This record gives sequence, C-alpha cells and structure tokens, in this order.
Amino acid sequence: MRSIWNGAISFGLVSIPIKLVNATESHSISFRQIHTEDGGRIRYRKFCELEDREVTQGEIGKGYEDADGSIIPITDEDLSSLPIPTAKTIEIVAFVPGDRIDPLQMDAAYYLQASGAPAAKPYTLLREALKRSNKVAIAKFALRGRERLGMLRVVGDAIAMHGLLWPDEVRAPEGVAPDTDVTVRDKELDLADALMDTLGEVDLEDLHDEYREAVEEVIAAKASGEALPQAPEPAAGGKVLDLMAALENSVRAARESRGEEAEHAEVKSLPQRKTARAAPKQTGGKKSASTAKKTAAKKTTASAKKSTAKADQGTKKTASKSTASKSTAKKTPAKKATPRKRSA
Repeated sequence: MRSIWNGAISFGLVSIPIKLVNATESHSISFRQIHTEDGGRIRYRKFCELEDREVTQGEIGKGYEDADGSIIPITDEDLSSLPIPTAKTIEIVAFVPGDRIDPLQMDAAYYLQASGAPAAKPYTLLREALKRSNKVAIAKFALRGRERLGMLRVVGDAIAMHGLLWPDEVRAPEGVAPDTDVTVRDKELDLADALMDTLGEVDLEDLHDEYREAVEEVIAAKASGEALPQAPEPAAGGKVLDLMAALENSVRAARESRGEEAEHAEVKSLPQRKTARAAPKQTGGKKSASTAKKTAAKKTTASAKKSTAKADQGTKKTASKSTASKSTAKKTPAKKATPRKRSA
C-alpha cells in the first residue's frame, strides 16, 4: 500500500518512525459528465484569469485570499516548516478508555506502518501497551494543511488511527428530537425487544453494496444491448395507524424470513374493539356458571348429610322408618337438580 504521509509517533521520549496508509477504499461507481446530444465528454479546463490561457497542473499552487481580495502565495515548504510539533509528528497526548470517544467524531481511518527495522521494537511496545491497558491513545497530527485530532487503537497486529473531528466541529442535536410528549407503553417496548431479538445479530462480512451491483447490471445490459433488469414492484404501503399491530407484524415477518414456522411466532393479533368489549361478558358468564355449579353441589351435599342424619335417628326407632329415610335421602338430590339447571 502506498503511504500518504511520513513522520513519527511521539510517545513520551520514544519516537517511532511510521508511514501513514489509507485503511479504507471506495468501491462506488463514478460517472463522467457528457453532452446528452452527442455523448461528448464535458471537461473543466483550468485557465489563468490574468493571462487568459489554460495552465498545467505543475503551474498550479496554493494561495490565501485576504480580506481585500489580494492573494498571498503559500508553498508546501511554508507549511512543512510550521512552528508546531505536529508538523511531522503524531504526538500522543493522552490514553483514555475507548468508550470515551463519541462515534460522531470518527473520521477517516489509517494504518500506521512501521518505517524500517529500527521502528519495529518501539512500534511493538506501543501496540502491546495499548492491548494490555484496554485503552486508546489520543494524538494530534498535521495532515493536508491543517492540524487534526486522532485516536490510535490496535487492529490485529497493526496500529490504526482514526481521524477525529474537533469537539466544536460536532453539532448539538438541537431541534432534532420530537418536540411533543410521547408515552411509550411497556407492551410496545416488549414487542420492540422481541423484534430486535428476532432480527438478531449479523456478520458484517455478509453485507454488501446491492445498489452498486444493480448499477453494474444496468451498465452491463446497456453495453451488450440487452434489456435492462426490471425493478421489483414496490411493497404496498400505507399509513401506520396502529403501532402495536405494526410491531407484531414485523416480528411475524422477521421470524418467517428466518424459516421459523408461524405457530412458533408467538404473536397474537390485536382484537377488534367489539371483541374486546364482549370478552368481559363472556368471562363473567363462565364464572357465573361455575359458581352456580359449585353452589348446587354444596346444597346437594348438605341435603345428603341431613338425610343421613335423619336415617340414623330412624334406625333407633324402627327399621321401616330407616328404609323410608334412606329412600327420602336418594330423592332429595333429584329435587335440587331442577333449580340448578335453571340457574345455569
């Protein structure tokens, strides 16, 4: 990989010669501007407004426009000799826990490559110190005409540096959040948690740029004179009126997409208003019927006990009265059964 900056890491009194290498690359498809009538390229030519002629890249330098409109030339030598320690040095100023860094400050990423054999030992020392401390290094460095803030961390066996925005470059989220009071119910949070659990985790290596692939298919089709791929029909959408129903349907759809059967979705459809109002009446009816049965059973048992008691008293007097009492005891529950059915 080609280095874009050469310098050193300043780690206290330790100096580590390094090369700065881009850690990321763009795979986006770039287009040229053309004249739509004949397909001719549209080019931007660089003209000197004083001489009114086109100039080459080698003739172009930097200049600062002053308030009065005059131009002050600035050369690369002027910038390389700036009286600051970070002109050619990544100066580590602190070590902090990684969670102290706000992701909003993250900018471009670079790899720090040890420059030459003498840099191997101090480079490895810094890498292992970062590993053992579970911290990241905060540094200052100058690149492309300005001083920047950076964060050094370990990636595999290398040290990576993330450019950081200065704290005053990150805007406060004023006016972004809803300005109305919203109440979120526990049931809605439970369904949101269920949806998050169903979607689960993902291996970032499995994700890819589908938009770029679709553009490549269109380019290939037009180059070969074939028909362009058809876009899929957009899903029928509508205004979401019921957040609970939307969450439940999302959980069901997510589980079905993962190959889970519908009966294992454990998602219940929201009842309609009529059904919701009728439910207490049906529940109350069941309780009433159950209570009536229990009450009738208690009455029957009590009647049977009374009849048995009478039968015991009749046994002392005559056997015939005892037989009559037993016959009465058997008939007594039958008489109580009729009102029980009517109460149910």
